[in-house]
Parts: sequence; structure tokens; C-alpha cells
Amino acid sequence: MPRSTDISPLSQLLRRIDARSDGAPTNDTISTGFPSIDQLLGGGFRTGDLAVLGGDVGSGKSALALAVAMRAMLSGVPAAYYTGEMSVERVLERMLALEGRARIDDLRRGTLDEGTRASAGAAALRLRDVSPMVERLPATVEQLGESIAARGGARLVVIDGLQSLGAGRLAQDEELAAAVRALKAAALQSELALLLLAHLPNLDRSRPDRRPTLDDFGALHAPKQHADVVLALYREEMYQGGLSVEGATELLALKNRSGPTGYVDLYFYKHWMRFEDLLER
Repeated sequence: MPRSTDISPLSQLLRRIDARSDGAPTNDTISTGFPSIDQLLGGGFRTGDLAVLGGDVGSGKSALALAVAMRAMLSGVPAAYYTGEMSVERVLERMLALEGRARIDDLRRGTLDEGTRASAGAAALRLRDVSPMVERLPATVEQLGESIAARGGARLVVIDGLQSLGAGRLAQDEELAAAVRALKAAALQSELALLLLAHLPNLDRSRPDRRPTLDDFGALHAPKQHADVVLALYREEMYQGGLSVEGATELLALKNRSGPTGYVDLYFYKHWMRFEDLLER
């Protein structure tokens, strides 16, 4: 019997691995735009994966996720941002503040000085053709899937946030757990990288170490069980003021199905809603 000339899936995988070692770009990995985070995650988020980003209220989850979506677009990766926590205009306002390094309060009041107005205008021009698609988050995962399919093209989709996919503020854990499972299935089926933002309903702010843990995410442990990557923000200044910790941020990788766990150091400029990688400073 003649030997088949078909290339097996394992052989195809080995060829892709060899190509990567020769410096070829990886089609299944999307850079976060933050060198330290990419190093920790083996290059970034992978298509087909569900990543969950959590943090205490006001820790900057939306700001970091928006920055990742913007940096993806600037690198040529189509991205979409679905907002259930803010209006579309508020998200666009944050994009201008982040990219133009303008104080968010000054943008809201229209009290920009001449230099900041010029910076915001230049940022608007830069983002005109490379800003992520921003849409309101539909009420259900099914409607979200239909919206993503109807628009098409996006390889990174940010969902802000998990609790907005439940039945209002009294959403049951069972419903949120089902949403997590459905989003993981959608990531696999659509070959997208999904970044889901989540509150931490089980975070005990009275404990000595307030760094988030996997169990803080609630939703019947669905993020812990079904997400490929679980990240969490910790800013010490939220609990202990002082110049020594102002802006200092730890991004914790609590779960990483394809690599190690650990943390990276970021810096948060609260007035700009902007995170920066310490490797970039």
C-alpha cells in the first residue's frame, strides 16, 4: 500500500513551531502591547482562549483592557470593545485621555489648556482609522455572538464586563457561570481571543493580603475552571496611601493554562486612565 502524502496535524504543528523559531510571526497569538505581560503569557493572548481580568472596584480594569485593544489595533490586529459599564461616548473619552495624555476631568469639563488640546487633537487623528470598534454590550451571550459575527473581522474582543451579562444587579451565580462557559465555547468556535472583565464579589478587603485570588471571582468558580488565563489587578494605594506606592500596580497571572503564573509591575497614571509597562519607562 503506498504511503499517504497527506501531512498529519502533528507534522503541520511541528512545521509551525520550526517557523516560529526562525522568526516567523505567530498567527494564533495576539500581543497585549505591554512587553512584560507578553513575556509572562508567552507572547500574548491566543486565539481560541478566554482570558478573564479582575480587580477591585476602581482598580483600572477597563483602562487596562481598553489600552490592550488600542495597542492591538495600532499593531494591525482588529479589535472590538463591548461596554456594559459605560456609554460608548465615555469609552471614546477615555481613549482620548489615554492616547492624548489629557486629564479625564479636563476632557469632561472642556477645560483643556492649549497644549493639552493640541495633544488631544493629535490623538484623535492618530486613532481615527485605528481605534477599536466600540459597541454597547448586548444583554445576553447569544446576542453578543450575533453582534460579533455580524460585524466580523475582529480577532481580539474585550467584554466589559461579566456582571453586565446577568439579569441586572441581582444576577445569580448560575447565570454568570453559564455565561463564562458560553464565552469560552464562542472563543473556540470563532477562533477569537476574548478578554472578559469581572468584578470580585468574594474579595475580603479586611484580610491582611488584599491581592486577588482565583476564589474571589465567584460565579461558582467558573472563571477559575473554564478560563485559559485569569489576570487580576492589585494597586496598593487603594488600601494604603503614601507617595511610595502611588501608581504602583501588580498584574497577577493567577492562572495560565499555557505557561507560568506570576506577576508583572505596571504603573498607573490615574488622571490619564493610562497604564504603562515599567519596561517602557
